[in-house]
Amino acid sequence: MFKGNALVIGASGGIGKTLVKKLYESGEYGHVYAVSRSLPISPIEGVQYHTLDSENENLVAQYCQQLKQVGGQFSLVVCCIGALHAVGADGQKFMPEKRLEDIQQEQLSFYFNTNAVLPAIWLKHVEPILKGAEPSKLVFFSARVGSITDNNLGGWYGYRASKSALNMIIKCAQIECQRRAKNISLISYHPGTVETELSRPFQSKVPKGKLFTTDFTVTQLLNIIPNLTADTGPHYIDWQGSVIPW
Repeated sequence: MFKGNALVIGASGGIGKTLVKKLYESGEYGHVYAVSRSLPISPIEGVQYHTLDSENENLVAQYCQQLKQVGGQFSLVVCCIGALHAVGADGQKFMPEKRLEDIQQEQLSFYFNTNAVLPAIWLKHVEPILKGAEPSKLVFFSARVGSITDNNLGGWYGYRASKSALNMIIKCAQIECQRRAKNISLISYHPGTVETELSRPFQSKVPKGKLFTTDFTVTQLLNIIPNLTADTGPHYIDWQGSVIPW
């Protein structure tokens, strides 16, 4: 039985840590790798951890080359990189814009870099380790608000637009992979509102029963992706497995 390797990018966040744990405990993967800016407080024995700054493409390229040299096709790579709010280097708070007057160049640059550019860099460098004879999945954590068709509320300009940009990158990559790496299925995943730092400022407005644990949304993802194929990709889905319009 084929046991591919698995890689979690952005493994230090709430969802990333849970994902690493579940992948390792499943026993379905030859090796589980976890990469993030810092090591977890309680690392899992048997998981291969690595630290690097995703802002440095050379480090990303070197790490992926190392993974390729280790050998063994990867059957799953999940990129958890993303941000909804943050504090900038100068102490400036970045929060979703409510009005046109709230749009700022620095904030837009932050959203696009974090939510689209960095995932795209990883996409570029992980494709060779996913390419092979066996089916493989490449998952990016996106958001329903990145759907242009589904947008009926407006606002959140930078976050929405950057997730839409990520979705377009995923769609372009699937078209290219269907020519050069037919085994790779690309997936844009909306995890729902999850109880993590990313959603913390907005949790009070979440309807009862709609604030999910990391365990729940990760379990949903891992139950859904085996049924998704490369020839019908890319896939833009939510935590229920329902299709989201691009």
